[in-house]
Amino acid sequence: MAKNFGTMPSGEPAFLYTITCGGITASVTDCGAALMGLTVPDQNGNLADVVLGYDSAEACIAGRAHIGATVGRNANRIGGASFPLGGREYRLSPNDHGKNNLHSGPNDYHIRLWKVTAHTETSISFFLHSPSGDQGFPGNADIRVTYMLDSGSGLHIIYDGICDQDTVFNMTNHSYFNLAGHDHPEKAMNQLLTMPARFFTPADAESIPTGELRSVADTPMDFRTPKPIGQDIEKDYEPLRLQSGYDHNFEVFCSPCAVVKDPESGRTMTISTDCPGIQFYSGNYLNEQGKGGVRYTKRGAIALETQFYPDALHHPQWPQPVTKADQVYHSETVYRFSW
Repeated sequence: MAKNFGTMPSGEPAFLYTITCGGITASVTDCGAALMGLTVPDQNGNLADVVLGYDSAEACIAGRAHIGATVGRNANRIGGASFPLGGREYRLSPNDHGKNNLHSGPNDYHIRLWKVTAHTETSISFFLHSPSGDQGFPGNADIRVTYMLDSGSGLHIIYDGICDQDTVFNMTNHSYFNLAGHDHPEKAMNQLLTMPARFFTPADAESIPTGELRSVADTPMDFRTPKPIGQDIEKDYEPLRLQSGYDHNFEVFCSPCAVVKDPESGRTMTISTDCPGIQFYSGNYLNEQGKGGVRYTKRGAIALETQFYPDALHHPQWPQPVTKADQVYHSETVYRFSW
């Protein structure tokens, strides 16, 4: 099913598509190949939409928080808005703190119209061609993003790409989750988060990782046993002070790499991925007008973005987000729900 979702700056219409399976329903748009809705029952069978979203393509494009967005070619930050690859230095736009690059902007993938290449009751695929030099990255790239629901109440987000030059592929989805429902921002910090990660990547005041892999032990960053997200968020700990809360990358070494549970509704979400890291962001700067007239406020939802470590291109000892020419980039993340 598809319905009108507004108009792109080009004048082309955008549409919102629905897929359903396993008791959950997802709404995705060709404006940015973005996830705009995800309806999940609770332990009593009551439905709630557990992701933040917008009511139109115009609102998506005007938004500042990358809500629901497909992010690429590179998710997160690159220090100095440049990176070395194949003996060359590539320059990106310094759209963050005047000198770094965030989410490959400003010409973000989430403000572009993607082509729908397949749509069934349970899945949908979007395609984007990114020419050489687009956003500053080398090579002509063909990119596909697929959203698929399974009978076990899992939402799969699958990324595939191929390029005619060595290039950067580090894609993610920037959905914000609130298992109490997107319209209950006051309940987000009460939800329980578990992450088995043994270390995280501390960052400087501009959110650029220092290169250290720091143990979570005996710090507010330790989520190896479940705890409310807001329990330690105001602790006097430098990484929390610098980022005004959680906005850090954690290692992924097992599956699931994160579990979120809303103690009131019983909704639980597990995350599994083939990525080496997961960015946990506690919505410290959320301030958006969202769908259905809901105002999304500071710490009213969380993002858990699977990806390579931020600024990995400047830390060769870390896993590298580089795909060789004519080789296939493939990555998959699964958000699985229970209640």
